[in-house]
Amino acid sequence: MKRPAVFLDRDGTLIEDRGHLSDPAQVAFFPETASALRRLDGRFELFIVTNQNGIAKGFTTPDQVRLVNDFVVARLWEEGIDIREVYTCPHQRSDGCACIKPNPHFLRKAETDHGIDLRGSFVVGDHPADVELAANVGARGIYVLSGHGGKHREEVHVACDIVAGIAEAVERVLLAR
Repeated sequence: MKRPAVFLDRDGTLIEDRGHLSDPAQVAFFPETASALRRLDGRFELFIVTNQNGIAKGFTTPDQVRLVNDFVVARLWEEGIDIREVYTCPHQRSDGCACIKPNPHFLRKAETDHGIDLRGSFVVGDHPADVELAANVGARGIYVLSGHGGKHREEVHVACDIVAGIAEAVERVLLAR
């Protein structure tokens, strides 16, 4: 039986957006991230889908991004939160790749590899591409105003919930289920 998932953006949604992170020491979680995600325990598979165009621009390397992602996953694990997989697009938007949000490449991969019910799933993020990604697979998008969310709010052109941050996003997920 397929399971629902919550696909989470990394920077600006789970952690502060501090530019192109190359060192785990640069990671700063929002204070409510762990407590909010623990509320989803056992109800949803959790994934991180992150665009890291700093790799293509030469600001970071794939290994540096992997170290940061591994640190985020390990810290969440210590808090009792299991991230099933992290999907990272290393390209710039101008590259026209298949994996950059809002293209559904990684969500379709999760559907196939992990038996995810995309129509019963959610995408949470602080960029219009996050909620467009949700719309592209029939999932529900939740746009957070943390990170760059406030800056890009006027660019959101798909139906979605708009909330302050991760705690409110989790509340919407739980209310919808």
